[in-house]
Amino acid sequence: MRKNSIKNIRINSEVQRELSRIIREEVKDPRIDIMVSVTDVQVAPDLKTCKAYISVLSGEEALAATIEGLRQASGFIRHRLAQTVNLRNTPEISFIPDTSIEYGIAMTRKIEALSEAEKEEDEEEIEEETSGDEEDGESGDDGGRQ
Repeated sequence: MRKNSIKNIRINSEVQRELSRIIREEVKDPRIDIMVSVTDVQVAPDLKTCKAYISVLSGEEALAATIEGLRQASGFIRHRLAQTVNLRNTPEISFIPDTSIEYGIAMTRKIEALSEAEKEEDEEEIEEETSGDEEDGESGDDGGRQ
């Protein structure tokens, strides 16, 4: 089976859906954050290994604790995955922290800050232009009208 075949893509999405459900509903480890999400899953073509990318919105400490809790519960998660997803082999799951959401939020904040600074510069330029026009009008010039 090729890495990007339709079958592999379908298996990835099914495993991701079931992992999310198992983590959310069945794993009772207190280290695992409530706001945990499985952002991506990559099952190897031979169905032996699986990389699950995990994201937590509560910060880096919560992400580290959640990853540790998931690693401790990986046997239970793999067992429940074998019961719900009918695969020839149940993959061994490795949980990888995914910081892409946090990176995206940080980039959005930077873009907003730049656009706000640019907006303030434009407002200052407009104020300077209007104050310059008012000075020209006070000098007795009729603005080119005869």
